[in-house]
Amino acid sequence: MQTELLELAAAIVGIALIMVVLRRASARSRERAPMNVRERLGVEPEAPTKPKRERKRPRPGAPEAGQGPAPAKPSEPTQPSEPAKPSKAEPGPDEAPTDAEAREAYKAGLAKTRGGFVARLGKLFGRKKIDAQTLDELEEVLFTADIGPRAADRIFQSVKGGLSKDDLEDASKIWARIRATSKDILSVDAPPVAMTGKQPFVLLVLGVNGVGKTTTIGKLAQKWKLDGRKVLLAAGDTYRAAATEQLEVWADRAEVPIVRGKQNGDPSSVIFEAIKKGVDEGFDIVICDTAGRLHSNAGLMDELKKLRRVADKAMPGAPHETWMVLDATTGQNAISQAKTFKADMEITGIVLTKLDGSAKGGVVLGICDELKVPVRFVGVGEKIGDLRPFDPAAFVEALYSDASGGEPS
Repeated sequence: MQTELLELAAAIVGIALIMVVLRRASARSRERAPMNVRERLGVEPEAPTKPKRERKRPRPGAPEAGQGPAPAKPSEPTQPSEPAKPSKAEPGPDEAPTDAEAREAYKAGLAKTRGGFVARLGKLFGRKKIDAQTLDELEEVLFTADIGPRAADRIFQSVKGGLSKDDLEDASKIWARIRATSKDILSVDAPPVAMTGKQPFVLLVLGVNGVGKTTTIGKLAQKWKLDGRKVLLAAGDTYRAAATEQLEVWADRAEVPIVRGKQNGDPSSVIFEAIKKGVDEGFDIVICDTAGRLHSNAGLMDELKKLRRVADKAMPGAPHETWMVLDATTGQNAISQAKTFKADMEITGIVLTKLDGSAKGGVVLGICDELKVPVRFVGVGEKIGDLRPFDPAAFVEALYSDASGGEPS
C-alpha cells in the first residue's frame, strides 16, 4: 500500500513538471509569433502616420475634401487584398493645413503683409528698451494698418490691459499676447459646413466684379471634382459675357457640366434649372455664380434676394451656404463691401483672394472681428492647390513668422 502511494505521488509531480515546461514553451512561442495579420502574411508594416491636428470647426469638413478612410488601429486586422474605397469626407473649410508644404504656402502668401504692419511692429519691439512711448507707437501702428479699427483696438487693449508693467518690457511676451488675441479674433464661433444629407448641396457665391469670384468657383469645382464629387456649375452672372465664358473655361478644365442662360437673360431661371438638374441627376454639389455689379447698387441686392427665393423653390432649404468672395488687395474696402452685402443677405462664409499679392492680408482680422463670419478659404497663389482651407492657427503662425526676433524676414 505504501509503495502504491509513493508511485502516485511521483506521477503527480511528474505531470506538474510537464505542465510547467509546456506553459513556458507556449509563452515563448507567442512572443515570437506575428502580432497581426500583416505580419502573418509577411507584409511589411505600414509607416506610422502623423496624427492630424484636432479641428475646432469644420475647415467646410470638411478636410480638405476627399480624405481617405482612417488607417486601422494596430490591434485591428487589415485586409491588404481589398483596395481602399474613396471617402466622401466633408470638403475643405474645416480642414486645417497641418503639413509642412501647407505651412510654407501660408508663409509665402503672407510675405508682403509681413513686410507691412508686421515689419513695423518688429522694428518697434526690436529696440533694446521698451517703454511707455513704445506703447503709444504700438497703438499708432495698429490703427494705421489695414486690420480695421475694431480689431486694432482689441489687440491694443489686450496688450495694454493684459500685461503687467514688467511684461510690457519683454518683447516676447508682447508678441505672445498679439498672437493669442489675433488667433482668438479669427476663431469665429460658427458651425461647420455640413454637406451630408443634401442631394445636392447648393452653394451660392457672391462678390463684386474683379475680386476673383469666377476663378474661385472654378477652383472649388476642380478641387471637389478631384475629391470624387459630382459637381455642377450654374452661370448665374448673365449680365457679363466674360463671366460666363470664363466659367465655361473652368468647367472644361475641371470636366464638370455647366448650366448657362442667354446673355442679359434672367439669372434666376439659370439657378432654378441648375438646381433642378442637380436634384434629378444626383449631383453632389451645385455651385451658383451670381452677378457682381457695384455693391452699392440696390437693384443688385434685390436680384440676389430673388435668387435665394428661386433656389428655395427649386429645392427647399437651398442655398445651403452663401459665401462672399473678397479681394485682399482692397484692404478695408473689403470690409465695407462685406458689411453692405451682409446687411441684406445671409452670408455664411468668406473666401479671401489674392492674399499673396497684397500687403493688406491683415484685413482678415477686421473681417472676422466686425462681421463674425468665418473665413472658409484663402487664395495664396495662382495654382489650384493655392486655394486653401482657412486655418486660424496656421494663419497667425505665418503672419507673425520670425517676428519675435525683431523685424520679420
